[in-house]
Amino acid sequence: MENKDSLTKMYEIILDRKANPAEGSYTCYLFEKGLDKILKKVGEECAETIIAAKNDGEGSREELCGEVCDLLYHVLVMCAEKGLDISEILAENDRRAEKIGNLKQMKTVDRNT
Repeated sequence: MENKDSLTKMYEIILDRKANPAEGSYTCYLFEKGLDKILKKVGEECAETIIAAKNDGEGSREELCGEVCDLLYHVLVMCAEKGLDISEILAENDRRAEKIGNLKQMKTVDRNT
C-alpha cells in the first residue's frame, strides 16, 4: 500500500470532487463558481494567514496553523482548477530542496576603477 502525505491525499479528494460533484460540497461550490472565485479565496486566505502570523497572545499559534491549512487547501483547489498536479509541485519542491545550502558566491566589485 502506498503511503501518501496529507497534501497529496487532500489533492486527490479535491480532484475527485471536481470529477464527481457532490451536492453541498464546498469544494464543488468553488469549482462551480470558477477560477475568479477560487483566486479570491486564495487571496483572502493569504491575507488571513498574514494577520494570524502578526497576532500575539493566547491561541495565536492555533489560529496561524488553521489559517495556513486553509491557505494550502485553497491553493490546491486553484492548482486542480489549472491542471497543475501535486506531483509536479512536490517534484519541484524536491528539486529546490537539493539547492538548500548552496550559497551563491557574491561578486566583489572594485568601485575605484
